[in-house]
Amino acid sequence: MYPEPARPAPAERAVTAYQPTPIPPATVHPAPVVPVQPTTVPAVASIVLPDGRVVTGYAVDHPQPAPIVAKPAVSRAAVNVALGSVGFLAVCGGLLLLTSFIAALTAFITQLITLAAVIFGGWIAVQLFTGTGHRDGGTTVNIHKAVFKRNHFRG
Repeated sequence: MYPEPARPAPAERAVTAYQPTPIPPATVHPAPVVPVQPTTVPAVASIVLPDGRVVTGYAVDHPQPAPIVAKPAVSRAAVNVALGSVGFLAVCGGLLLLTSFIAALTAFITQLITLAAVIFGGWIAVQLFTGTGHRDGGTTVNIHKAVFKRNHFRG
């Protein structure tokens, strides 16, 4: 096929060396730091070092620590306990009034029952012990003259 082209020996190869290009010193000295608006960040910032060299790069904002959240003087748990206690005391006061009302109502009903028993019992006593005559038309027996012999009544 086709013959290969001759390659140069390793020592014969050309070596290319790249040299950095020095930055010439600026004739006008800019401010050490480019002023930055709080809302915008410039794409590139330049700083002049004391020996006259200029360093160019991106401006980096330092991370700010998170703001410390002020804790309230009283914890929320303490406030919840206090509010619960106030509500409980209000309920207890209502229950105390309710139990007082029930006790008073019970005493009143007891007095009404006692009054009815006294009145009704008095009426029955008056009916039993009153000798106003014969109402029912029954037979009246006078037993003062009756004789009892050997547990037998002989009238």
